[in-house]
Amino acid sequence: MSNVSSNTYTYTRVGAILHEIGMVTEEKMRSVLEEAATYADEEIDHYEAAGSLEEFGVAVCVHADDIDSIHDDYADLMEAAAKAAGGRVAITNVRLDEGEDDLDIGRMDTLTFERNGTPMSIDAEHFAEDYYDHAAACEAIAVTAHEDDPRSWREVDFEREPHRGYDSIMVLATPEQARALEERLGFRFPE
Repeated sequence: MSNVSSNTYTYTRVGAILHEIGMVTEEKMRSVLEEAATYADEEIDHYEAAGSLEEFGVAVCVHADDIDSIHDDYADLMEAAAKAAGGRVAITNVRLDEGEDDLDIGRMDTLTFERNGTPMSIDAEHFAEDYYDHAAACEAIAVTAHEDDPRSWREVDFEREPHRGYDSIMVLATPEQARALEERLGFRFPE
């Protein structure tokens, strides 16, 4: 049994824990570890361990680095989240309606889309055409889980170093699985 007291993180350890707590099948765990065979047992930091959740198909990362375009990439992000959530929620007609201010002072845009045919919108503040509004992106990811799914999207918090940029990582987990991720991998889930 792995526990957080062993502050060593590897893809192998993360995969084993995800399998033990019912987040991934043995087949999924093995396929990811086979793809990562050359580095699966190398030590990774806490942030990389959180990022590995995406490789196992239980998380989506909102990239801190630049993206191709805020006009296109929100749709891709929401599609990836819907797929990770089992594809039971249809997200369509995703678009970004630009606000009137200039980007250099922060432009208030509106991310609009349909969720199972119901129009929805999320306010998003942008300072550049190629960087997400992380709060808006995480809010958009959260709507991709089906209402009767016992799992919900939760933002993963992890050990951070000063002056380093980090992706926002959203994991799809039940309350029990989130507790196990806290206890066994030291991730936190701020409310």
